Amino acid sequence: MTENSAASQSTASQPEPAGNNPATIYGAAADYASYPSLVDRAVFITGGADGIGSGMVEQFARQGAKVGFADIQADKAAATIERCGAAGVAHLPVFYEVDLLDIGALQAAITQAQDDLGVIKVLVNNAASDDRHTWQEMTVEYWNERLNVNLRHYFFAIQAVAQPMIDAGGGSIINIGSSSYMMQEDFFPGYAIAKSGVEGITRTLARTFGTDGVRVNTVLPGWVATERQLSKWWSPEGEEGTLRDQAIKRRIYPPEFAQMVLFLAADDGAACTAQQFLIDGGRR
Repeated sequence: MTENSAASQSTASQPEPAGNNPATIYGAAADYASYPSLVDRAVFITGGADGIGSGMVEQFARQGAKVGFADIQADKAAATIERCGAAGVAHLPVFYEVDLLDIGALQAAITQAQDDLGVIKVLVNNAASDDRHTWQEMTVEYWNERLNVNLRHYFFAIQAVAQPMIDAGGGSIINIGSSSYMMQEDFFPGYAIAKSGVEGITRTLARTFGTDGVRVNTVLPGWVATERQLSKWWSPEGEEGTLRDQAIKRRIYPPEFAQMVLFLAADDGAACTAQQFLIDGGRR
């Protein structure tokens, strides 16, 4: 669910440049903040089996949260849970195999997660697909599919969690957007246009739920070095252009991106709502 403005399709991923990994920058394990308010807090994440989503599942689990996540990739979900177990987390994440195009199934999974984990106090809408396409190729059917994959389920996941959050005294909804429409990236118009709509959801519903203590924010990735990005879209020219544009001259990784999400999910972010937070290394 990330993008690279100058990338071309590639079949092989690029080896890690020296000195480019947080493990070497910050030591064997990055010394990230701990948030006591996230301990035992129920969190639901869509698209949590790989990439940015998997990174968020693991980071929330490391905080002691009770994490449920929805995806269609059962094998990658199992690998995510295995990594969490190896990290010694207090609560293993719970996987719900769901096609997010099926809104009824998504809302049923959220209901089940409430039964399994308790009232969901944090919702992270993350699932998306940044497949490349041109405006000439667009059909009505593909237009609808792009909107449904990248936008529609955000609203209906919120619909499923909002009333229990309100009844519980508040919560945090974090919508994962994309910097692609801001950067005028034109190699996936259906994706970029749908992602621009995420901000409309955030701004509108932050006002709707503000008096009930439910916060709604958007976190937007720039180019984040996930397995999908490196295996499908990476090119040397693309990375060179990205690093040229970034103020921070290295790759950004899913655990780093997740730190802003953790802050907004925790009580520490209680004064933040209706905002955009861009994690792109100073590219825009």
